[in-house]
Formats: sequence, C-alpha cells, structure tokens
Amino acid sequence: MGEESNDLYVIPAKFRKIENLHILFWLVKDLCWCLILRPLGIVMIFPTLIVAIWIAWRNRHIVAELTHNVAIALWIVANSMWMIAEFYNIDEKVRPYCIIPFSLGILTLFYYYLYYSPLQRKKAKASAVANKNAEHSNFTASGIKH
Repeated sequence: MGEESNDLYVIPAKFRKIENLHILFWLVKDLCWCLILRPLGIVMIFPTLIVAIWIAWRNRHIVAELTHNVAIALWIVANSMWMIAEFYNIDEKVRPYCIIPFSLGILTLFYYYLYYSPLQRKKAKASAVANKNAEHSNFTASGIKH
C-alpha cells in the first residue's frame, strides 16, 4: 500500500464525474426506497454498488481512500439489504444481518484510524529523526561543525 504524504490529491475530471454519478445513483436508490418503488430501487443497487467498488479499487494505492471507500461499499450493502427487507416486509428478520456489513465498515475505519494512520505517523517521525541524524553525521564527517 502506498505511503501517506502531504502531497496534493488530484482527481482527474473523468474520474470525478464518475464519483459524482455514483452520488446520483445512491440518491436515486434511496429515493426509490422512500417512495417504495421496489423494481427501480432494487435495480439501482447494482450501479451504486458497482461504482462504489470501482472507486475503492481505483484508489487502492491510497490507504485512506481505500479504507473509506470500502466502508462506503459495505454501507451500501447493508443499506440495500435493509431496503429490500422493508420492500418485502421482512425487515425485522433481515435487519439483524445488516449489522454485519455495517460493522465490517466500522472495523475497516477503526483499522485505518486506530492502527494504520498512527503507525504511519510514527514511521514518518522515525524517518525524520533518522534523516536529521544522517545529515548531522555527514556534516561531522566532512569536517563541518555546527
């Protein structure tokens, strides 16, 4: 996985359009849920989830983006399960199973915020100290004193 940095994160315009289209798919899916439009709501699960997975895959080299987009995809799975269950009046039976993808999404973000991100900060600090020590050693070895 790629290292985190303070570099500017630039999104190509074509990719940004797909991300924005994803939001449209998601809103249409949820509007169909609210309006109880079963067929269209169920159909809209597929483009919404496929684009969410594609976005996660496309950003797999940036751990922060990957983990957040995987959490979003899992949220869409849980949300879609719940929607279908409500459409067919079996939500009391299915809703407990929605906890699984919701929880996996939360665990993915816990991994990022509680383990990966602090570890990267610790590595960056250690690297900065090592670089500073190496610079100091180079100056001392060349006869330059501070």
